[in-house]
Amino acid sequence: MTGLLDEIIGNSVYDRGGDKIGKVKQIYLDNASGSPTWAAVSTGFFHDDSLVPLAGARHQAGSDQLQVQVDKEEVKSAPHIAMDHDISADEEQQLFVHYHVDPQRAGWDAFADSAGQQGDSDEQRRGVRGADEGLVRSEEHLEVAKQRAESGRARLRKYVVTEEQTIKVPTSHEEVHLVREPITDPNAVGTMDFGEQETEVVLHEDRVTVTTEAVPVERVRLAVDEVQDSQTVSGTVRKERFETEGIDEDPKRKG
Repeated sequence: MTGLLDEIIGNSVYDRGGDKIGKVKQIYLDNASGSPTWAAVSTGFFHDDSLVPLAGARHQAGSDQLQVQVDKEEVKSAPHIAMDHDISADEEQQLFVHYHVDPQRAGWDAFADSAGQQGDSDEQRRGVRGADEGLVRSEEHLEVAKQRAESGRARLRKYVVTEEQTIKVPTSHEEVHLVREPITDPNAVGTMDFGEQETEVVLHEDRVTVTTEAVPVERVRLAVDEVQDSQTVSGTVRKERFETEGIDEDPKRKG
């Protein structure tokens, strides 16, 4: 059993649709049954390794590929579990719910079949010992996050200015002039008072008065546009490398 588990370490993991998820870094066994239940997979999704259920997983002996029965998007959105301790019961329950896995069938049944058919040869056991005592190479990846920050302010202010306006307004006024009419029939005039007399008429004119009235003529407001652009960020990351002394390294395993 141990030989096959160590054979899976480093395998490429593919989801049920054939999309690559990452590589196996560690296998977690159920404390009660001892069956492989979870695989810690390095996904490169800008966070730590993701735990992927092994229930229903497929692996062919001698192959470097492991196909799991979940989708890549499920792995991306899986609950984050720190790998610096054993998986707690609450954390495992969160994973069961997220992946829709029956806890009673969470063990990798296909592993038992493969172990029975394959067996652990002396060569495999030697490989297990080498894997157990080997070193894990790690790399740092840049983790990018965006945060909304204030970049400036825009203001709209209304104020009053004065200006002179000239408007031509049509007006009218009254003027007086003499009208002379000859009298052809003195009897029609009646009795006339001879002597001094006077008469008057009232004259009128238009006089212009000016007032102001506030009338709404336009609405002005501030509108914010979302403009898409890009920024280039860089950072220093560290990578671990291996070096050997006193052995001939297999070129096929050189990376």
